[in-house]
Amino acid sequence: MITLQELTLPETGICTEQDLYFHTRGDFSYSQSQAEIWLDQGSLLMLDTYFNLLNIGKWHEACNLDGLVAELNGAGRVELRIFIAIPGQSWETLFCEVVDLDPVEPVTADLSHYVDHATRGLIYIEVKPLGKGGATVTAGRFATRTAPVTLPRLAVSITTFKREKEVAKTAARLDDFIQSFPFGDHIHVQVVDNGNSADVAENDRVTLVENPNYGGAGGFTRGLLEAERNGFTHCLFMDDDASFQMENIARTYTFLALAKDPRTAVAGAMISNTHKWAMWENGARFDGLCRPQFGGTDLRNRDAVFEMEHRTAVERHDLFYGGWWFFAFPITQLKYHPFPFFVRGDDVSFSLKNDFKPYTLNGVVSFQDSFIEKESPQVHYLDTRSHLIHPLVTDELDRSALQSAKVAVIFISRSLMKFHYDSASAQLLAWKDVMEGPAFFDNNIDMAARRATIKDMTQTEAWHPASQHDREERRKKTLKSPARRRRLGLLTLNGHLVPFSARRWDKIVLAGEKRQLHFTFGASQVTYFNGAGDKCYTVKQSKSRFFSLGWDMVKTLWRYVREYDDLKKVYRDGYDTMATRGYWQDKLPLTPEKPDTSGESNVSRAKQISASH
Repeated sequence: MITLQELTLPETGICTEQDLYFHTRGDFSYSQSQAEIWLDQGSLLMLDTYFNLLNIGKWHEACNLDGLVAELNGAGRVELRIFIAIPGQSWETLFCEVVDLDPVEPVTADLSHYVDHATRGLIYIEVKPLGKGGATVTAGRFATRTAPVTLPRLAVSITTFKREKEVAKTAARLDDFIQSFPFGDHIHVQVVDNGNSADVAENDRVTLVENPNYGGAGGFTRGLLEAERNGFTHCLFMDDDASFQMENIARTYTFLALAKDPRTAVAGAMISNTHKWAMWENGARFDGLCRPQFGGTDLRNRDAVFEMEHRTAVERHDLFYGGWWFFAFPITQLKYHPFPFFVRGDDVSFSLKNDFKPYTLNGVVSFQDSFIEKESPQVHYLDTRSHLIHPLVTDELDRSALQSAKVAVIFISRSLMKFHYDSASAQLLAWKDVMEGPAFFDNNIDMAARRATIKDMTQTEAWHPASQHDREERRKKTLKSPARRRRLGLLTLNGHLVPFSARRWDKIVLAGEKRQLHFTFGASQVTYFNGAGDKCYTVKQSKSRFFSLGWDMVKTLWRYVREYDDLKKVYRDGYDTMATRGYWQDKLPLTPEKPDTSGESNVSRAKQISASH
């Protein structure tokens, strides 16, 4: 049998939110060190969670499955029930028997008849202890008898910059996993070091690659070039600042190995470390703006998880993209390499321009620091730049000059009304740089000059250690009802049209994720705190900066509309030239080619692994 997914439990240092892994009724105990769940008689264990349900709709549609079985290990006599939650109709019980769990020999339930009920739905396990001594659950899995015809050769490519401890730890964890994974000899880790400072232990499974700092786009492209040259069939892009459970790699590899369509890709979800129970992004789509999917979904809530998983099994957006914190794709289907964005937007463009067929898989997720705390004038510069370029180079996003410019106008206006004048200046600079054409990206591939310029432009929006004085507030207008506060903010451009508002309006403090424009309405000074509450920065209303930058935005808009058609043509020609292997090979020094160490043929190895596992 080949494992589709294994029982996953909370892991110290990654995520310990138990409701994301299992639900219980009655008395229970959980040993995190032993990865063991103990259940008292009469209690109930439900594996109907984001990490442990099986979305059979995705596996059935995308993969060749020769039957389906569930296995469970533990101790004690239990009633074992397995359900399929079918969208829009009554659920079915696929298995219900009294069994004796064993820590070595698993209890096996044949679920191959799921096809008689539905080929879409969510399969999950329930365990009810029957004996006075209760029962324990220690391991489990869903599996199939399919023997892959060929096994993918997967290059796991991590791009890092000056995060030496984090990337060394991640590489070591991946190395340990590969050695124990049944298909481990077909997986290789590439750490692409843009900072030339990482200390990663190299061996037959892990390679360290020093690289110029051309940002994420340059680092991931370097990993892709190395993977192409060394004969890998698939590549998995991962960030250096993401934490994840190794089951991510196992599920992804098996899904790709059993895939029917050679275009199949896997896009990992993301959860913020601020609230590990809430989905941040389960894939996204781009229609002129980035639209994260299912953001805010409470993963502790079974109904919310079921709704999300039912929808992701049937919804297919042509403009879907996967973030490069975890994105696995087939190299053989590659049409375009990344464009030299440096960072921000490179993953969007890569997905839109290549004809992949991406899936999200429950439990395949990375935990990352909140994007909100990473915001800065430089990030806003990069974000504005990429949003303008995607419609210029993508047929599906083709639009008029005014429609294209609308995004930049919205971004800049939002920054101005929030008193983020540093960001607005950087966004205006980004817009002007886009109008220089693709040659600007070639000439500024390392962004060194622009990063220095933006740093000099940043006067107020820089984090500093917080003091008690930074927490002082004066609230009056900001205590009004949301509707009244919204009218006040929009009609007055958040006080910029009101005399003396800079002195008389409120001074407020916003923490964590409360960075949206409407929270600032009625204030003339806003102090933003990070999630931990130990750092902050303060912005204040300035009518002179507001109107000066506003006038610059109007002039830039007029120029952009006049030059739009010519700009679109030069970008489409430039993209076809620059998003290529040849372009990047001229920019990046490649390491000497390594011999194929995959050993025996994929076919024979697949049969041996299938027989032994």
